[in-house]
Amino acid sequence: MAKIDGRTLTAEQLTDLRTRAVAAVQEGQSPETVAEVMGVHRSTLYGWLARYRGGGWGNLDAKKRGGRPPKLDAKAIQWVFDTVTTRQPDQFRFPFALWTVKLLRQLIERHLGVKLGKSSVHRLLDQLGLSAQRPLWRAWQQDAQQVREFKDKTYPALAARAAAEGGEIWFADEAGVRSDDHAGTTWALQGQTPVVASTGARFSLNLISAVSRRGDLRFMGIDGRMNAGRFIEFLQRMLHDSNRKIFLIVDGHPCHKAKKVRAFVDARPEEIELHFLPPYSPELNPDEHVWNEMKTATIGRMAITGPGQLKQLVFSHMHRIQKLPNKIKSYFRAPETAYTLAN
Repeated sequence: MAKIDGRTLTAEQLTDLRTRAVAAVQEGQSPETVAEVMGVHRSTLYGWLARYRGGGWGNLDAKKRGGRPPKLDAKAIQWVFDTVTTRQPDQFRFPFALWTVKLLRQLIERHLGVKLGKSSVHRLLDQLGLSAQRPLWRAWQQDAQQVREFKDKTYPALAARAAAEGGEIWFADEAGVRSDDHAGTTWALQGQTPVVASTGARFSLNLISAVSRRGDLRFMGIDGRMNAGRFIEFLQRMLHDSNRKIFLIVDGHPCHKAKKVRAFVDARPEEIELHFLPPYSPELNPDEHVWNEMKTATIGRMAITGPGQLKQLVFSHMHRIQKLPNKIKSYFRAPETAYTLAN
Protein backbone atom coordinates (compact mmCIF):
# COMPACT_ATOMS: atom_id res chain seq x y z
CA MET A 1 0.00 0.00 0.00
CA ALA A 2 1.26 3.51 -0.88
CA LYS A 3 2.21 5.58 2.15
CA ILE A 4 -0.05 8.45 3.12
CA ASP A 5 1.42 11.93 3.11
CA GLY A 6 0.00 13.59 6.22
CA ARG A 7 0.47 16.99 4.62
CA THR A 8 -2.31 16.19 2.15
CA LEU A 9 -4.85 15.54 4.93
CA THR A 10 -6.97 18.04 6.78
CA ALA A 11 -6.40 18.38 10.52
CA GLU A 12 -9.63 16.48 11.17
CA GLN A 13 -8.63 13.64 8.82
CA LEU A 14 -5.16 13.37 10.35
CA THR A 15 -6.58 13.37 13.88
CA ASP A 16 -9.02 10.60 12.94
CA LEU A 17 -6.22 8.56 11.34
CA ARG A 18 -4.02 8.91 14.43
CA THR A 19 -6.86 7.95 16.76
CA ARG A 20 -7.87 4.86 14.76
CA ALA A 21 -4.25 3.71 14.49
CA VAL A 22 -3.49 4.05 18.21
CA ALA A 23 -6.80 2.38 19.12
CA ALA A 24 -6.01 -0.56 16.81
CA VAL A 25 -2.64 -1.11 18.53
CA GLN A 26 -4.26 -0.99 21.96
CA GLU A 27 -6.77 -3.63 20.81
CA GLY A 28 -3.88 -6.03 20.22
CA GLN A 29 -2.87 -5.52 16.59
CA SER A 30 0.87 -5.21 16.05
CA PRO A 31 2.16 -1.72 15.19
CA GLU A 32 3.72 -3.14 12.02
CA THR A 33 0.37 -4.47 10.81
CA VAL A 34 -1.48 -1.26 11.71
CA ALA A 35 1.13 0.88 9.95
CA GLU A 36 0.84 -1.25 6.81
CA VAL A 37 -2.97 -1.22 6.80
CA MET A 38 -3.19 2.50 7.53
CA GLY A 39 -0.57 3.30 4.90
CA VAL A 40 1.85 5.13 7.19
CA HIS A 41 5.47 4.63 8.06
CA ARG A 42 6.26 2.52 11.11
CA SER A 43 8.20 5.36 12.72
CA THR A 44 5.23 7.68 12.21
CA LEU A 45 2.92 5.31 14.07
CA TYR A 46 5.35 5.04 16.98
CA GLY A 47 5.42 8.82 17.05
CA TRP A 48 1.64 8.85 17.46
CA LEU A 49 1.93 6.29 20.25
CA ALA A 50 4.45 8.56 21.95
CA ARG A 51 2.05 11.51 21.57
CA TYR A 52 -0.78 9.52 23.10
CA ARG A 53 1.41 8.38 25.96
CA GLY A 54 2.43 11.97 26.64
CA GLY A 55 -1.06 13.42 26.83
CA GLY A 56 -3.86 10.97 26.05
CA TRP A 57 -6.30 11.10 23.16
CA GLY A 58 -6.34 14.88 23.12
CA ASN A 59 -2.66 14.89 22.28
CA LEU A 60 -3.45 13.23 18.94
CA ASP A 61 -5.31 16.34 17.79
CA ALA A 62 -3.48 17.55 14.68
CA LYS A 63 -4.34 21.16 15.55
CA LYS A 64 -2.46 20.89 18.82
CA ARG A 65 1.12 22.10 18.80
CA GLY A 66 3.93 21.99 21.34
CA GLY A 67 3.48 20.50 24.78
CA ARG A 68 5.88 18.77 27.11
CA PRO A 69 8.06 16.21 25.30
CA PRO A 70 7.34 12.60 26.37
CA LYS A 71 9.85 10.66 28.44
CA LEU A 72 9.91 7.98 25.74
CA ASP A 73 9.97 9.18 22.14
CA ALA A 74 8.91 7.19 19.07
CA LYS A 75 12.28 5.44 18.72
CA ALA A 76 12.30 4.41 22.39
CA ILE A 77 8.75 3.04 22.28
CA GLN A 78 9.57 1.08 19.13
CA TRP A 79 12.61 -0.38 20.91
CA VAL A 80 10.48 -1.49 23.88
CA PHE A 81 7.94 -3.19 21.61
CA ASP A 82 10.63 -4.97 19.57
CA THR A 83 12.44 -6.07 22.73
CA VAL A 84 9.39 -7.62 24.38
CA THR A 85 8.13 -9.34 21.23
CA THR A 86 11.36 -10.59 19.67
CA ARG A 87 13.90 -11.04 22.47
CA GLN A 88 14.18 -12.74 25.87
CA PRO A 89 15.55 -11.46 29.20
CA ASP A 90 18.52 -13.85 29.19
CA GLN A 91 19.75 -12.12 26.03
CA PHE A 92 20.28 -9.05 28.23
CA ARG A 93 22.06 -11.13 30.90
CA PHE A 94 19.08 -11.37 33.22
CA PRO A 95 18.86 -14.73 35.05
CA PHE A 96 15.26 -15.25 33.91
CA ALA A 97 13.41 -16.38 30.78
CA LEU A 98 10.19 -14.37 31.26
CA TRP A 99 9.55 -10.65 30.96
CA THR A 100 8.20 -8.96 34.07
CA VAL A 101 7.40 -5.31 34.75
CA LYS A 102 10.30 -5.20 37.21
CA LEU A 103 12.77 -6.45 34.59
CA LEU A 104 11.48 -4.02 31.97
CA ARG A 105 11.80 -1.11 34.40
CA GLN A 106 15.44 -2.04 34.95
CA LEU A 107 16.12 -2.55 31.25
CA ILE A 108 14.47 0.73 30.19
CA GLU A 109 16.53 2.63 32.75
CA ARG A 110 19.73 0.81 31.75
CA HIS A 111 19.26 1.06 27.97
CA LEU A 112 17.26 4.27 27.54
CA GLY A 113 18.27 6.19 30.63
CA VAL A 114 14.62 6.75 31.59
CA LYS A 115 13.29 5.86 35.03
CA LEU A 116 9.63 4.79 34.97
CA GLY A 117 7.36 3.67 37.79
CA LYS A 118 5.70 0.28 37.89
CA SER A 119 2.29 1.67 36.87
CA SER A 120 3.90 3.64 34.05
CA VAL A 121 5.46 0.49 32.57
CA HIS A 122 2.14 -1.33 32.94
CA ARG A 123 0.43 1.49 31.06
CA LEU A 124 3.09 1.49 28.34
CA LEU A 125 2.62 -2.25 27.71
CA ASP A 126 -1.16 -1.81 27.57
CA GLN A 127 -0.78 1.04 25.11
CA LEU A 128 1.35 -1.18 22.89
CA GLY A 129 -1.34 -3.89 22.89
CA LEU A 130 0.80 -6.26 24.96
CA SER A 131 -0.62 -8.43 27.73
CA ALA A 132 0.68 -10.89 30.33
CA GLN A 133 0.23 -14.43 28.99
CA ARG A 134 1.21 -17.94 29.95
CA PRO A 135 4.16 -18.76 27.65
CA LEU A 136 4.65 -21.81 25.46
CA TRP A 137 7.96 -23.44 26.36
CA ARG A 138 10.32 -24.77 23.69
CA ALA A 139 13.38 -26.95 24.12
CA TRP A 140 16.50 -25.13 22.93
CA GLN A 141 17.47 -28.31 21.06
CA GLN A 142 14.41 -28.01 18.79
CA ASP A 143 15.27 -27.56 15.10
CA ALA A 144 12.95 -24.88 13.68
CA GLN A 145 13.64 -26.04 10.11
CA GLN A 146 12.56 -29.59 10.93
CA VAL A 147 9.37 -28.28 12.52
CA ARG A 148 8.53 -26.18 9.45
CA GLU A 149 9.23 -29.12 7.14
CA PHE A 150 7.01 -31.40 9.22
CA LYS A 151 4.15 -28.89 9.17
CA ASP A 152 4.49 -27.82 5.55
CA LYS A 153 5.57 -31.03 3.80
CA THR A 154 5.71 -34.21 5.89
CA TYR A 155 2.30 -34.01 7.51
CA PRO A 156 0.38 -32.82 4.40
CA ALA A 157 1.90 -35.67 2.39
CA LEU A 158 0.94 -38.17 5.09
CA ALA A 159 -2.61 -36.78 5.31
CA ALA A 160 -2.98 -37.13 1.54
CA ARG A 161 -1.79 -40.75 1.70
CA ALA A 162 -4.14 -41.58 4.57
CA ALA A 163 -7.09 -40.14 2.65
CA ALA A 164 -6.15 -42.00 -0.53
CA GLU A 165 -5.84 -45.32 1.33
CA GLY A 166 -8.99 -44.85 3.41
CA GLY A 167 -6.96 -44.64 6.59
CA GLU A 168 -6.98 -42.29 9.55
CA ILE A 169 -4.29 -40.29 11.32
CA TRP A 170 -3.97 -40.58 15.09
CA PHE A 171 -1.60 -38.86 17.51
CA ALA A 172 -0.45 -40.76 20.62
CA ASP A 173 1.47 -39.79 23.74
CA GLU A 174 2.30 -41.10 27.21
CA ALA A 175 2.08 -39.26 30.51
CA GLY A 176 2.60 -39.87 34.20
CA VAL A 177 0.09 -38.39 36.64
CA ARG A 178 1.42 -37.77 40.16
CA SER A 179 -0.45 -37.39 43.41
CA ASP A 180 1.36 -34.10 44.07
CA ASP A 181 0.59 -32.46 40.71
CA HIS A 182 -1.02 -29.23 41.90
CA ALA A 183 -2.36 -26.39 39.78
CA GLY A 184 -4.59 -23.35 40.10
CA THR A 185 -5.09 -20.80 42.86
CA THR A 186 -7.30 -20.34 45.90
CA TRP A 187 -8.42 -17.25 47.82
CA ALA A 188 -6.89 -16.32 51.18
CA LEU A 189 -5.97 -13.30 53.29
CA GLN A 190 -3.26 -11.15 51.75
CA GLY A 191 0.18 -12.09 53.03
CA GLN A 192 -0.99 -15.45 54.36
CA THR A 193 -0.17 -18.27 51.94
CA PRO A 194 -2.97 -20.86 52.11
CA VAL A 195 -2.14 -24.49 52.86
CA VAL A 196 -4.15 -27.35 51.36
CA ALA A 197 -3.84 -30.61 53.28
CA SER A 198 -3.19 -33.80 51.30
CA THR A 199 -1.33 -37.03 51.79
CA GLY A 200 2.43 -36.77 52.17
CA ALA A 201 2.93 -40.02 50.25
CA ARG A 202 3.81 -39.74 46.57
CA PHE A 203 2.46 -42.12 43.99
CA SER A 204 1.78 -41.97 40.29
CA LEU A 205 -0.17 -43.52 37.45
CA ASN A 206 1.17 -43.92 33.91
CA LEU A 207 -1.06 -43.81 30.86
CA ILE A 208 -0.98 -43.74 27.10
CA SER A 209 -3.64 -42.20 24.89
CA ALA A 210 -4.32 -41.40 21.26
CA VAL A 211 -6.65 -38.88 19.59
CA SER A 212 -7.97 -38.47 16.07
CA ARG A 213 -9.24 -35.40 14.26
CA ARG A 214 -12.72 -36.96 14.17
CA GLY A 215 -12.90 -36.51 17.94
CA ASP A 216 -12.05 -40.06 19.04
CA LEU A 217 -9.96 -40.90 22.10
CA ARG A 218 -8.35 -44.21 23.11
CA PHE A 219 -6.40 -44.69 26.33
CA MET A 220 -4.83 -47.37 28.50
CA GLY A 221 -3.46 -47.39 32.05
CA ILE A 222 0.05 -48.78 32.48
CA ASP A 223 1.39 -50.72 35.44
CA GLY A 224 4.99 -49.68 35.91
CA ARG A 225 7.03 -47.92 33.28
CA MET A 226 6.26 -47.67 29.59
CA ASN A 227 8.15 -50.16 27.45
CA ALA A 228 7.92 -51.77 24.01
CA GLY A 229 5.66 -54.59 25.21
CA ARG A 230 3.11 -52.24 26.74
CA PHE A 231 3.21 -50.00 23.68
CA ILE A 232 2.48 -53.03 21.46
CA GLU A 233 -0.43 -53.93 23.75
CA PHE A 234 -1.86 -50.45 23.17
CA LEU A 235 -1.39 -50.81 19.41
CA GLN A 236 -3.23 -54.13 19.50
CA ARG A 237 -6.14 -52.49 21.28
CA MET A 238 -6.27 -49.72 18.71
CA LEU A 239 -6.28 -52.21 15.84
CA HIS A 240 -9.04 -54.24 17.52
CA ASP A 241 -11.26 -51.15 17.70
CA SER A 242 -10.58 -49.87 14.19
CA ASN A 243 -11.76 -50.93 10.75
CA ARG A 244 -9.48 -48.46 8.98
CA LYS A 245 -5.73 -48.35 8.52
CA ILE A 246 -4.07 -46.39 11.33
CA PHE A 247 -1.36 -43.83 10.65
CA LEU A 248 -0.05 -43.23 14.16
CA ILE A 249 2.17 -40.22 14.91
CA VAL A 250 4.29 -40.40 18.07
CA ASP A 251 7.42 -38.82 19.52
CA GLY A 252 10.88 -40.38 19.51
CA HIS A 253 10.60 -42.25 22.83
CA PRO A 254 12.89 -45.33 22.71
CA CYS A 255 9.97 -47.74 23.17
CA HIS A 256 8.36 -46.39 19.99
CA LYS A 257 11.46 -47.27 17.99
CA ALA A 258 12.25 -50.60 19.65
CA LYS A 259 12.95 -53.63 17.44
CA LYS A 260 9.88 -55.45 18.81
CA VAL A 261 7.66 -52.52 17.86
CA ARG A 262 9.14 -52.22 14.38
CA ALA A 263 8.63 -55.94 13.82
CA PHE A 264 5.01 -55.72 15.02
CA VAL A 265 4.23 -52.80 12.71
CA ASP A 266 6.17 -54.15 9.71
CA ALA A 267 4.14 -57.38 9.91
CA ARG A 268 0.90 -55.37 9.44
CA PRO A 269 1.54 -52.91 6.60
CA GLU A 270 -2.13 -52.82 5.61
CA GLU A 271 -3.27 -52.08 9.16
CA ILE A 272 -0.85 -49.66 10.77
CA GLU A 273 2.10 -47.34 10.17
CA LEU A 274 4.21 -45.42 12.67
CA HIS A 275 5.42 -41.88 11.97
CA PHE A 276 7.44 -39.56 14.16
CA LEU A 277 7.26 -35.94 15.24
CA PRO A 278 10.38 -33.77 14.97
CA PRO A 279 12.61 -34.11 18.06
CA TYR A 280 11.79 -31.92 21.07
CA SER A 281 8.44 -30.81 19.63
CA PRO A 282 5.67 -32.00 21.98
CA GLU A 283 3.59 -28.89 21.20
CA LEU A 284 2.88 -30.33 17.72
CA ASN A 285 0.99 -33.25 19.26
CA PRO A 286 -2.75 -32.61 19.88
CA ASP A 287 -2.73 -35.45 22.42
CA GLU A 288 -0.63 -33.24 24.72
CA HIS A 289 -3.81 -31.28 25.48
CA VAL A 290 -5.38 -34.39 27.02
CA TRP A 291 -2.72 -34.44 29.71
CA ASN A 292 -2.51 -30.69 30.14
CA GLU A 293 -6.23 -30.47 30.81
CA MET A 294 -6.19 -33.40 33.20
CA LYS A 295 -3.36 -31.99 35.28
CA THR A 296 -4.61 -28.41 35.39
CA ALA A 297 -8.40 -28.82 35.49
CA THR A 298 -8.86 -32.13 37.33
CA ILE A 299 -6.04 -33.85 39.23
CA GLY A 300 -4.19 -30.61 39.94
CA ARG A 301 -7.18 -29.28 41.88
CA MET A 302 -7.90 -32.42 43.93
CA ALA A 303 -6.65 -33.53 47.34
CA ILE A 304 -5.45 -37.05 46.52
CA THR A 305 -5.61 -39.49 49.42
CA GLY A 306 -4.44 -42.77 47.87
CA PRO A 307 -3.48 -44.67 44.69
CA GLY A 308 -7.00 -46.05 44.29
CA GLN A 309 -8.56 -42.59 44.35
CA LEU A 310 -5.97 -41.29 41.88
CA LYS A 311 -6.74 -44.09 39.41
CA GLN A 312 -10.51 -43.60 39.82
CA LEU A 313 -10.25 -39.84 39.19
CA VAL A 314 -7.99 -40.26 36.17
CA PHE A 315 -10.09 -42.96 34.52
CA SER A 316 -13.30 -41.06 35.25
CA HIS A 317 -11.83 -37.97 33.59
CA MET A 318 -10.69 -39.93 30.53
CA HIS A 319 -14.06 -41.64 30.12
CA ARG A 320 -15.77 -38.26 30.33
CA ILE A 321 -13.51 -36.78 27.63
CA GLN A 322 -14.23 -39.77 25.38
CA LYS A 323 -17.86 -38.68 25.32
CA LEU A 324 -16.96 -35.13 24.24
CA PRO A 325 -15.80 -35.36 20.61
CA ASN A 326 -16.04 -31.60 20.11
CA LYS A 327 -13.60 -31.04 22.96
CA ILE A 328 -11.18 -33.55 21.43
CA LYS A 329 -11.52 -31.80 18.06
CA SER A 330 -10.61 -28.52 19.77
CA TYR A 331 -7.19 -29.99 20.61
CA PHE A 332 -6.48 -29.88 16.88
CA ARG A 333 -7.45 -26.20 16.63
CA ALA A 334 -4.87 -24.91 19.10
CA PRO A 335 -2.32 -22.51 17.53
CA GLU A 336 0.50 -25.07 17.47
CA THR A 337 -1.64 -27.97 16.20
CA ALA A 338 -3.84 -26.14 13.67
CA TYR A 339 -1.49 -27.33 10.92
CA THR A 340 -3.41 -30.64 11.12
CA LEU A 341 -6.53 -28.94 9.74
CA ALA A 342 -4.98 -27.82 6.47
CA ASN A 343 -5.70 -31.17 4.79
